[in-house]
Amino acid sequence: MSNASLRVRGLSRSFGGLRAANDVSFDVVRGTITALIGPNGAGKTTLFNLITNLFSADTGEIEFEGRRIDKMQPGRIADLGLIRTFQTARVFPGMTVLENVMVGRSRISKCGLLQQALWSSDCRRAERDLTQRADALLALTGLTRFRDTHAVELPMGAQKMLEILRALMAQPKLLLLDEPAAGLNDTETSELASLMFAIRASDITVLIVEHNMGLVMGVADRVVVLETGAVIATGTPAEIQTNDRVIKAYLG
Repeated sequence: MSNASLRVRGLSRSFGGLRAANDVSFDVVRGTITALIGPNGAGKTTLFNLITNLFSADTGEIEFEGRRIDKMQPGRIADLGLIRTFQTARVFPGMTVLENVMVGRSRISKCGLLQQALWSSDCRRAERDLTQRADALLALTGLTRFRDTHAVELPMGAQKMLEILRALMAQPKLLLLDEPAAGLNDTETSELASLMFAIRASDITVLIVEHNMGLVMGVADRVVVLETGAVIATGTPAEIQTNDRVIKAYLG
C-alpha cells in the first residue's frame, strides 16, 4: 500500500516455546488511527516492542515511511519520527509537569552542549519556542492548571495524558500508544478521544493498543485483531464488530 506509514510483513518472534508473534502482517495508513486489539496474551505489546526494536524479530520485515527499520537501534527509529508510549505511565520525579513535557524536546533540540552551557541567543530563542509549544499542549488537554506541579503528584489519568504530550513534543510522524485509556475514568477517556482526533488532524499517524472497545470503535479508522500472536481479522470498526471469528475470540 503506497500510502502506508508503517508496513509489517511476516513478523514472528518466539520466547522459548511460546510464539508471541506469528507471521504478523498489516499496514498502518498515513494520516489514520489504527487500533490493535485482542485478548490478554495476544501479543499486542510484544508487537510494539518488535516494531520499535526493543525486541528483535526472528523473521519478517518492518518499513516505516518506506525505510527498513527492523535492524535499526531503537534510538535511531525514534529519530526517524516513530515514537511510542508504554502501558505504565512514566514521569520524571523531581520535575514539574511542564518540565516533563519539555523532556520530549531532546530529539529535536538543535542546541549543542557548548551552546547550552553558554546559553546562546539561539538556545534562548529555541527554549522560548519549545516552552510555548509545551504550554499549548497542556492547554489542549486541560493540564495547564498542573503546569508547575510535581508530575508525580498528578492522578494516574493525568500522568497518562502527560506521557502522550511528552511524546508529541518529539514531533512524531507515527505515534504508538500502548493502552492509553487504562485506568482512566469516563471523562478522561472522552478527553483522550478528543486528543486523538486532534493528533490525527495534525497529520500524525496513530497506532493504538487498547482494551476499551468504546474508545477503539469511536476513534479508529481501521482495526487489526490479534489472537495468540496472529492476525485473525482487519477492517473498519463496523466490519470488526460483525466478524464472527472476532466475536468468538474477543468481543463476545
